[in-house]
Amino acid sequence: MSLTAPPESPGTRTTAKGDARKPGPFRTLGGIPHAGLIAVLVVVIVFAGVETDSFATSVNLVNVLRQVSVVAVLAAGLTLLMTAGGMDFSMGSNAAVTTAVAAQFLADGRSTVFTVVVALILATAIGLVNGIVVTYTNVAPFVATLATATLLDGVALLVLNGLSVSIGDHLSALGSEKTLGLPNLLIVAILVLVAVGLVMKFTVFGRDAFAIGGNEHVARLSGINVNRQKLVLYGLAGALSGLAGLMLLSRLGASSPGTGGLQLQLTAVASVVIGGTMLAGGYGTIIGTCLGVVLLGVVANALNLLQVSSYFQQISVGTVLLIAAIANQLHKKSSPH
Repeated sequence: MSLTAPPESPGTRTTAKGDARKPGPFRTLGGIPHAGLIAVLVVVIVFAGVETDSFATSVNLVNVLRQVSVVAVLAAGLTLLMTAGGMDFSMGSNAAVTTAVAAQFLADGRSTVFTVVVALILATAIGLVNGIVVTYTNVAPFVATLATATLLDGVALLVLNGLSVSIGDHLSALGSEKTLGLPNLLIVAILVLVAVGLVMKFTVFGRDAFAIGGNEHVARLSGINVNRQKLVLYGLAGALSGLAGLMLLSRLGASSPGTGGLQLQLTAVASVVIGGTMLAGGYGTIIGTCLGVVLLGVVANALNLLQVSSYFQQISVGTVLLIAAIANQLHKKSSPH
């Protein structure tokens, strides 16, 4: 993969005519990228710090970082996929299946290395199946991957037989230990986010993703192998789902019915959308996704510390996602064509 500077920054959206659309007001404020999102994040952090004594403690902050790391890995793959105009609603369910299969393998005495390799291959294969369906049947990505998500949720229950499966000390080095004072889960998430960000900004593969999201027909005419690109993107989304599943398993120490699935997926989608990535494709930003992940993680943690019902936590994620989707759509309509 050769490294070349793309013709436009990932902070702009290129149309069929080649004009660069400026980021909308949801992503910029006073010329500062993501200023509005940063301001909201600061307000939430200050509020949580004032209202709860335990929010700013090192133990709680480390816990928040561990929790958001899993979502961050899913959101990284989703950002790149959505930039190319794709969507995968089965990533959380893919993670659930990966978690269930890996837990059963480890509980049956299989080696950790073997389990990790098999889990990642399985998750990648699931992603490729999604890519094949979306690419060669022209079924809408939302419909195809939502159907896959429903199927995978059922498979996860079958693998677990409705029971919780513990993995003991397996993967504890990933889930509970630190390196240079940082949780290993966070380090993995940072590496994934940085890698995806570099791919989006500096590689031909990333440039092609922006082109496909901007106008798939024009991308084909310009010589981009759109079908191959889509398969790689969905396969990568699957692989990162598997990695997120393994991270989740290492943090929890067990796989249970309901681990991963739709709730995890919605959190990842909300993080990406409020970070500014366009639902229609053509624009994506890893920095915005990082801010979205942290914002939702801090909100969830603050609600827990304030002893707010978990039902309201789901309501908060859904509300944020709806507002972000509306803002995204309004920006799309107001942008010049």
